[in-house]
Amino acid sequence: MLDILWDALLDTLKLLPFLFLTYTAMEYLEHRWQGGGLLQKAGRLGPLWGGLLGVVPQCGFSAAAAGLYAGRVVSLGTMMAVFLSTSDEMLPLLLSRGAPAAEVLQILGLKAAAGIVCGFLIDLVHRRPQANQIDALCEEEHCGCGHRSLLAAALFHTLEIAVFLLAFNIVLGLLLHFAGENVLQRVLIGNPLLTLFLAALVGLIPNCAASVALTTLYLDGLLPFGAMMAGLLVGAGMGLLVLFRLNRRVKENLLIAAVLYGIGVVLGCVMGVLVK
Repeated sequence: MLDILWDALLDTLKLLPFLFLTYTAMEYLEHRWQGGGLLQKAGRLGPLWGGLLGVVPQCGFSAAAAGLYAGRVVSLGTMMAVFLSTSDEMLPLLLSRGAPAAEVLQILGLKAAAGIVCGFLIDLVHRRPQANQIDALCEEEHCGCGHRSLLAAALFHTLEIAVFLLAFNIVLGLLLHFAGENVLQRVLIGNPLLTLFLAALVGLIPNCAASVALTTLYLDGLLPFGAMMAGLLVGAGMGLLVLFRLNRRVKENLLIAAVLYGIGVVLGCVMGVLVK
């Protein structure tokens, strides 16, 4: 048990410098780009901007998109484009684990493309709502990053994800110790279709722990590419939680979550077949 705890702690500590540098860069981009404001001005090109800006993983963007949609400032397609493209904690983990640049760009490109295409298709069949003003963007519903300095926000995120990583590494270490890596691999990869549905279900969890788990399992060779993509496409960070909190149309929220899940499953299946 001590060996498992020690190994999990060492694995987590090794990533801290890379995570901090990555989050510092992303906080800079968030402060500079002001993604919520860009979405408000995007108009009919909202899904394009949503898909492109969503790949920058920072805590408030999917939440802001949900708040803007709840206030009927942006279209449903724009919000869904952000939800599908946002990578949450995937990018910092890929970079900190030294994933090849080509693989990172491929994953980000697929998520952005999925968000843009699906966003425009959704707007074609869903009437664009009338724009209304909302009092505040919903990133404050998450962690209050707007009230912290750039470095303080980056440090907060680094420590937050470090805690999730440490906990997940301990759980994974225990599973590998008692079940064995071969057994766990057979369970996760033995039934690809079931694994894909389960991964997409994990993606619905409105917490960065979901993307941490999915990305770590993929990098450790325990989760197929298609299943990881299904979970990450569905994973909208805090976006769904903010949507359910601010949008009083409960049936609409449930339908949005179901459509998001369905898109993730279908596209994850297709990507798993096409991308080797």
